[in-house]
Amino acid sequence: MTASRAHETVLSFAYPSERRARLVADALAPEVGEIDDARSAAAVSRDGDAVRIRVAADDLVALRAGINSWSRLVEVAERVGTGRGRE
Repeated sequence: MTASRAHETVLSFAYPSERRARLVADALAPEVGEIDDARSAAAVSRDGDAVRIRVAADDLVALRAGINSWSRLVEVAERVGTGRGRE
């Protein structure tokens, strides 16, 4: 991810265990680079029981769109990992 973006934020999600955080981070990893566009990019990292997503964008509209997209992806990864999405 390029460091020349004007705006950036870090989304941090804490989990009850390192294993759970690893499952979520692994589920998100294939999306890195796939949903980036000319105005925004993201990176996913894990530190123990926390998953962090750094979203960087050229403008605030693109930053908001990136935050929304990655928040939804995290929600899906959490649901799938717990089986809550299979009702």
